Amino acid sequence: MRGRCDEHQPIAWANRPGKQERYGISSGEWRKLKRLVGRRDHDTCYVCGGEADEDEGLELDHITPVAEGGAVRDPDNLGLIHPEPCHADKSRREAARGNERRHARGVRP
Repeated sequence: MRGRCDEHQPIAWANRPGKQERYGISSGEWRKLKRLVGRRDHDTCYVCGGEADEDEGLELDHITPVAEGGAVRDPDNLGLIHPEPCHADKSRREAARGNERRHARGVRP
């Protein structure tokens, strides 16, 4: 917690650029890829194998993060994933690896 009370914590990813700016991919193309991957994977999470919950759908995710060399548009590098806990856990592991790489290069976050 960065010295702030629960009510005043910064919003995660608040200043993060959108997919268009990060990957050069439109929201329409992203939806098309999500449908393609969903049909291929029978609308199941590639992490746990579970189907979408009624309350919460599956998200499209880069299996190998783009920052780690994963392809942006290649369906073989895309999979559907539950937002919680699968995607959140995966994102924490990826962030830890990114921090380790920055630390190894001597770059402060």
